[in-house]
Amino acid sequence: MGLTSNKMLALATLFAVLLFVGTVWLWPRLARRTWGAVGGRVGLLLATQLALFACAGLAANQAFGFYASWADLFGREKGQGVVVEHSARGRGGGPLQVVGTQRVRLGSSARPQTAGQIQKVDIVGRTTGIATPAFIYLPPEYFQPQYRTRTFPAAVVLTGYPGTAQALITKLHYPRTAQELAEDGRAQPMILVMLRPTVAPPRDTECVDIPGGPQTETFFAEDLPDAVAAHYRVVGKPGSWGIVGNSTGGYCALKLAMHHPEVYAAGAGLSPYYKAPIDPTTGDLFQGQQHLRNRADLRWSIKHLPAPDTSLLVTSSRAGETNYRATLRFIEEVRATNRTRISSIILDSGGHNFNTWRREIPAALQWMSARLSDH
Repeated sequence: MGLTSNKMLALATLFAVLLFVGTVWLWPRLARRTWGAVGGRVGLLLATQLALFACAGLAANQAFGFYASWADLFGREKGQGVVVEHSARGRGGGPLQVVGTQRVRLGSSARPQTAGQIQKVDIVGRTTGIATPAFIYLPPEYFQPQYRTRTFPAAVVLTGYPGTAQALITKLHYPRTAQELAEDGRAQPMILVMLRPTVAPPRDTECVDIPGGPQTETFFAEDLPDAVAAHYRVVGKPGSWGIVGNSTGGYCALKLAMHHPEVYAAGAGLSPYYKAPIDPTTGDLFQGQQHLRNRADLRWSIKHLPAPDTSLLVTSSRAGETNYRATLRFIEEVRATNRTRISSIILDSGGHNFNTWRREIPAALQWMSARLSDH
């Protein structure tokens, strides 16, 4: 049974209930003052507590999508590699291959013309060689005959770390939200490219071009847009791409928009931070090169490098988020440039979790839609 399956949670809950009942049933028999009886009581209490903690952990993981599998939980990710044909003459060639489809769960229709479609794809970067899975949301208009020659703006949507791309669909509801906004006339139909920023798992590369390592920034700035544009009807002119993410994905979104404004006209960071961490999950990202470390520090960049011609959105909350003060300082530093445009969503309260981001995503997508070219 999978880590996130309902059967696993049900089995753990059943086991905890049985342990509780067993503890109550056996307690009178273990009431004696002998080492065996004391050990039995301690064992039952400990087992019951562990079972309850396991239930709480499984339920929290289902709600927030921290880990996708047992291997992910124990740091032994398997099945993450993507098999691709690197030769352009190979069967199905090209940098992007569709491997499955699913419909957007909105209404009863299964027709893409009315429900849109989510395609699971494998992407390989022609420049970087990075290979990763992703999900592509195509709006209903993409399949309607009257729009058969129309091109659409696109937005890259990133998870946090470690994160799962599926959670962008099932927990954060990006496709459904984008479709509802378009139907209400509050946003234009957009193609969403949903994936993890962790394209070299299990390493957290923080969307950095690591000297001698994965060239993650180049993948997102060059390979990913090229692969999507080669397969889908995406607007080909500058100003048609945006990028949004939460936590680590939010940091990546802001950085990519700032470093590559010719690609990303808008970048939205939900609960972002502004400086790449160095910890056991990242390793040495900069190999002692201070200019690379500085460039990855967004607050340093906005003060010392030419201000990029792009639009940024940052979010935080007055209570519940640790980035609140840093976000206010970043807003003021960007405003001082008189070139880079900055907007914000500041909630009264909200933690670093899916519930908070679901409250911010509709406004963030509407903001992004207004800043992307549709032709």
